[in-house]
Amino acid sequence: MESKMATKTPSQSVQVYGRKKTATAVAHCKRGKGLVKVNGRPLELLEPEMLRTKVQEPILILGKERFAGVDIRVRVKGGGSVAQIYAIRQAISKALVAYYQKYVDEASKKEIRDILTSYDRSLLVADPRRCEPKKFGGPGARARYQKSYR
Repeated sequence: MESKMATKTPSQSVQVYGRKKTATAVAHCKRGKGLVKVNGRPLELLEPEMLRTKVQEPILILGKERFAGVDIRVRVKGGGSVAQIYAIRQAISKALVAYYQKYVDEASKKEIRDILTSYDRSLLVADPRRCEPKKFGGPGARARYQKSYR
């Protein structure tokens, strides 16, 4: 009986990820009434408080009416707090673009994509920079120990 319930209503949903350094955020976007939650908590309760506006940027740029028809749930892990914030905002942006491409129409998806890219490319494209490993003969990746002749 339960399997019939699951197969009867195919839900319109997309799953997208955002990455920054070692932080990974997975956004699950489905039809709903405008909820955006990160690890089960609303965006308004996100810590650190200083970077809260960074996470809300996609919503502030595109306007609440584009998010009104969808629910976005984000799971995030790994990395530091700042890297997680950037991964979350990327996941939210990519989720909305993917949802519009799959279930709405191509024109509105292109419009959203252009708005986001013109504001900040990192909202849709991952930053490939990673930490370089330390080598021998020095305290870090590139710096060498000071040389003394006497």
